[in-house]
Amino acid sequence: MTDSSNPRVSVIMGVYNAEPYLAAAIESILGQTFRDFEFIVVDDGSTDSSLQTLRRYAELDSRIRVRSWANAGHARALNEALSLASGEYIGRMDQDDISLPDRFERQVHFLDEHAECVAVGCRVLLIDPEGLPIRELCTLENHEDIDRFDLEDKRGTALAHPTLMMRRTVLIGIGAYRPDFELAEDVDLLLRLAEKGRLANMAEVLFHYRQHPGSSGYARSRKMWLANMAAVQDAMVRRGLPGTADSDSSTMKELARIHSQEQMETCHRKWAWWALGAGNVYTARKHAFAAFRQAPLSPESWRVLLCAIRGH
Repeated sequence: MTDSSNPRVSVIMGVYNAEPYLAAAIESILGQTFRDFEFIVVDDGSTDSSLQTLRRYAELDSRIRVRSWANAGHARALNEALSLASGEYIGRMDQDDISLPDRFERQVHFLDEHAECVAVGCRVLLIDPEGLPIRELCTLENHEDIDRFDLEDKRGTALAHPTLMMRRTVLIGIGAYRPDFELAEDVDLLLRLAEKGRLANMAEVLFHYRQHPGSSGYARSRKMWLANMAAVQDAMVRRGLPGTADSDSSTMKELARIHSQEQMETCHRKWAWWALGAGNVYTARKHAFAAFRQAPLSPESWRVLLCAIRGH
């Protein structure tokens, strides 16, 4: 066991009602081959048994530090965790995902070797609620492609937020997370980090990124889409770029409403197509049948079901 009073890495995680997946997420951090870290978790007012789970693990491993408070939002929870951190590098983790064992080792080595890089992520494997493989994602690797995607896509980031390993001094220097961009705190953060140094993404899959209807990307997709647009707009103004994002409030809200409806209606259908394209036929069939049960009269439900049964 390393001395957790002076770790190289501080892992920060916010938790809110995470019980179904929390133990697996914690154990994936404790199972890292890189051992010199502290694990700071802020329970953001959970009403399930998440806090009890966190305290049980904290009793078993002295590297885990738990703070609990009334619900204040994910960005504030992460800032609170960051305020308690002492590591040279800040590693992110989310409550429902899985870090593969060599993630920290690979990312710390990368940052040690690339002084110009302020943050590094990794390629991820999307998994469904039960852990079945869907497809790989986050494949852009160099700074220019990553930053261009974050400015132009409007739906998210090229680096999966919970995969990040960041330099603490730079993160604190830019003011850490901004609660005004709640639900898009990752987009806002990466756009500001990109203005201070280079971003990078490791080509290897070092992370399993869980998709489930209860995650904020699906449950609150309309608000997230609007927040992403606002974060991009803010960055374009800050950088003095022409062609700022559409700021007409009614247009943005209508687009967000359509986007949110499509997200929920096509959740299983999307996972089925993704899995089929990646050759994960069993996963594709599982979600194709789920999509068909949701909308049996939809031609698209029939189409994905038939393709999944056929296997291509």
